[in-house]
Amino acid sequence: MNIGLPYRSLVLMALLAFAGCSGPQNSETSQLPKVDPSTAGSIAGTVTLDGSLPQLKPIDMSANQACVLANPQPVLPPVVVVGEKGALANVVVYVKSGLGNYRFDVPQETAVLAQKNCMYDPHVMALMTGQPFEVRNNDPTMHNVHPMPKHNRQWSNSQPAGSAPLKETFTHSEFAMPVLCNVHPWMRAYVFVFDNPYYAVTSKAGTFALNGLPPGTYTIEAWHENYPAKDETVTIGPKEAKTLSFTFKASSGVAK
Repeated sequence: MNIGLPYRSLVLMALLAFAGCSGPQNSETSQLPKVDPSTAGSIAGTVTLDGSLPQLKPIDMSANQACVLANPQPVLPPVVVVGEKGALANVVVYVKSGLGNYRFDVPQETAVLAQKNCMYDPHVMALMTGQPFEVRNNDPTMHNVHPMPKHNRQWSNSQPAGSAPLKETFTHSEFAMPVLCNVHPWMRAYVFVFDNPYYAVTSKAGTFALNGLPPGTYTIEAWHENYPAKDETVTIGPKEAKTLSFTFKASSGVAK
């Protein structure tokens, strides 16, 4: 078959455009070095709350009988959750700046956001770009999952009771991405997406660990939804372990 010159030119231009969009970026990423584990160090520490907890009203779930039956006791919004001695949960601790250009393996385990007792669980979570992400409905009622990213595709999907998990991956980093439920307005989670593995979300123990860091000087940030973020600068040498502590003042919180 004789393909005319104009058609061949169009095909060639399309191929060059595709290569220009995808080829060099992938090539550059694959050529980046990995962190040398023989020199890697770590940063670990604690996060606490100084002061009294905010006075929060129980969530009104009366509009949905299934949610009422699933929660025989009043449910407080999980805005501020503490453990013993003021240990503060749901704090995202991560490398804000100072990390050079490295290539990281993407975790293969699925990061799961569950809908349980008409609440998102966990309330705050983090994962890496490209990592599998699922939203599961464990309730006997329908939800509508509505992530609100700034740098990834926004979507909104109904998820009836007993339906298959909603699966997604994120190709770009996201900071404190809200995940809403359009059926139950009190349901909210925050999802962080990082392009490196140096992040942690505190439990009620209030502890965190950032392992496998290359030597360098870093700004480490601690984020909480109800308090201003806190930054600390720390330098770690080869195979050095440093500790940090973050204390949030309850008086700086936002009334909910």
